[in-house]
Amino acid sequence: MIVFGIAGWSGSGKTTLIEKLIPQFTGRGLKVSVIKHAHHGFDLDRPGKDSFRHREAGATQVLMLSGQRWVLMHELRGEPEPSLEMQLELLAPCDLVLIEGFKAASVPKVEVHRAANGKPPLWPENPHVVAVATDVEVDSPFPVFGLDDAEGIAQFILNYENRS
Repeated sequence: MIVFGIAGWSGSGKTTLIEKLIPQFTGRGLKVSVIKHAHHGFDLDRPGKDSFRHREAGATQVLMLSGQRWVLMHELRGEPEPSLEMQLELLAPCDLVLIEGFKAASVPKVEVHRAANGKPPLWPENPHVVAVATDVEVDSPFPVFGLDDAEGIAQFILNYENRS
């Protein structure tokens, strides 16, 4: 299983890039999963729905399913956030996992850098950045891609993993 990160500051376009990369990989016959780290709370559920009520009542896990999909919601209830390794173990077998966020994780990653963000690039301080996707010219020791070059970035990720 290939694990590759897409990192950058909030608002840089990480989700948009991942959305463009997934069809590049699935078009090559790869099964792709995504792990997205949120620094803020989130809820996929809605107040009043049965599953929401179950969690509010104290259930640690609620599994919802239909003929199209299933989702397992797990309330940490004060437990620490699981490590990236533990999260990877929860996924069904696949060919590639793209992880969004996880700037400090020790996996190779493409940094998404957008000049309009006004934030400094991560790559000078982050030893895990191996390429940069940006909307400006940058002087980087790594391969640099345009933000819209999903095909080039996907090929880079596959070639990078095949070097190992």
